[in-house]
Amino acid sequence: MAQNYDVVILGGGTGGYVAAIRAAQLGLKTAIVEREQLGGTCLHKGCIPSKALLRSAEVYRMANKTASEFGVDISGVTLQFNKVQARKQAIVEQLSQGVNTLMKKGKIDVYEGTGRILGPSIFSPMPGTISVEMLNGEENEMLVPTNVVIATGSKPRGMAGLTVDGKYIMNSDHALQMEELPSSLLIVGGGVIGIEWASMLCDFGVSVTVVEYGPSILPAEDADVVKEVTKQLESRGVRIVTNARLDLDSYKTENDNVFISAKLQDKEEHFTAEKLLLCVGREANIHGIGLENTDIEIDNGFIKVSDSYQTKESHMYAIGDVIGGLQLAHVASHEGLSAIEHIANGKKAPLDVLKVPKCVYSFPEVASIGLTESAAREQGYALKVGKFPFKAIGKALVNGDSDGFVKIIADEETDDILGIHMVGPHVTDLIGEASLAKLLDATPWEISQAIHPHPSLNEVLVESALAVDKRAIHF
Repeated sequence: MAQNYDVVILGGGTGGYVAAIRAAQLGLKTAIVEREQLGGTCLHKGCIPSKALLRSAEVYRMANKTASEFGVDISGVTLQFNKVQARKQAIVEQLSQGVNTLMKKGKIDVYEGTGRILGPSIFSPMPGTISVEMLNGEENEMLVPTNVVIATGSKPRGMAGLTVDGKYIMNSDHALQMEELPSSLLIVGGGVIGIEWASMLCDFGVSVTVVEYGPSILPAEDADVVKEVTKQLESRGVRIVTNARLDLDSYKTENDNVFISAKLQDKEEHFTAEKLLLCVGREANIHGIGLENTDIEIDNGFIKVSDSYQTKESHMYAIGDVIGGLQLAHVASHEGLSAIEHIANGKKAPLDVLKVPKCVYSFPEVASIGLTESAAREQGYALKVGKFPFKAIGKALVNGDSDGFVKIIADEETDDILGIHMVGPHVTDLIGEASLAKLLDATPWEISQAIHPHPSLNEVLVESALAVDKRAIHF
């Protein structure tokens, strides 16, 4: 027997379950179809487990290398990687239970299985009926929604010529499940995921080399930030090789090691490591969900949507990684909320990518919002730029982590903030204030007038805002 719903959401990741909660709050009868676990990539294969490992790496680095600087003598520090993994999994399971509790609280029906969109049928004259192949072996369920939200997320992108086998060549899913650390690792790709793994594994004592096709790592970040991250990673032993074109035909395994060559401008270099980690982006999960039974359009591998997140089938919406753009959990949540508001009230809340904070949870941390300096200049803005180092911030010195800076880019004519870029201690937390400033169209002067506690890391925002007009106090 078919079940009728106001909204059925395909995919229970961050965007999907947040959308479901909002739909339930608005009185819509709601269901989620999820073939794995609620929480999706972010909770189980991305944000949360990787940050749990990064935190363990930070503690190990502090104990093993930094504690003596604080006058704390620690001897015999050892890494128990099985306990690192156990702690990670315990955090994931706790949060997973929390998501399941939220579903019960919202009276949201959860179907554990694979959902597939059907074309027009006896249940509905329009495409959109969802057939659910249940994981528990029960008879397929048939869901008839008024609206559908596709939130099927993404998976690690592969690379032709390098077959991911989980043993010699891994993607991030495999890396999260490692039972033992390799002695050496070659990371292909110097984007956010590659740099977080490089930082983490370097702290764990792994010999790490990053090979990047482009001219620099973290291509979306401000050039000054990239320079600082590169300097700090290399000072800790990470080797970074840019402008590298892999010779895929040269790849081989021998004596439990991987070998591959790359062309570096006018020379060739050979790389060897115990394992290779492929970090070359993510691709949308659009196959096997019945899109061929609809008029939904695909653009460059992603579902095409309007500014209200509607597909070409106006009663079907798509959000999160499956539509491309900024593939971030907080973006998926925003898009999910916006889609549901449009379904319920006709309200549009298109995403302004210049107001989205982006973070890299490496050491050093990186956080940014808005335009980079080069992008702002390319768009024709006359700029004034303020930059202030953490070395002049008392709390950073007290914490023993004072490398890095905050940089604020403003329009010289209007004083509008165009971008804020941070690299250094806890900037992934500090970026929240910058995000609020962008939302409220604050000027550097307005940031500088907000009273910040002393000593605190937040003071770096005041000083960098003052520096925009060459009025910094402590530098």
